[in-house]
Amino acid sequence: MTTDTSPVTFINVFEIAADDLDAFVEKWEQRARLMRDKPGFIDSRMHRARSSDSRFQLVNVSHWESQEAWEAATADPDFASRTQAAREQGKQPVTPNPAVYDVVVELTAP
Repeated sequence: MTTDTSPVTFINVFEIAADDLDAFVEKWEQRARLMRDKPGFIDSRMHRARSSDSRFQLVNVSHWESQEAWEAATADPDFASRTQAAREQGKQPVTPNPAVYDVVVELTAP
């Protein structure tokens, strides 16, 4: 069996109350710093919706050298406990929707 070592994109969209956004982003940055030091980490960006009517107020896009590297990083117990605490920190629970994706179409400026 061969292991797929191609780069992957991790995307996590968050359903979160508007009142909890700033505090969540602050804590997210702390968790992201843990990931930054893990083997295989390439980059990560958190995006915030411009409209408060958007279902997903926050979208995290991270790139990893492989799915194996991402899985090893997210298995860290400290990261897992901080992630669980983040889901419960606000007035309403945060609903994450995480998944790992492969690029199927890529366009760049001419």
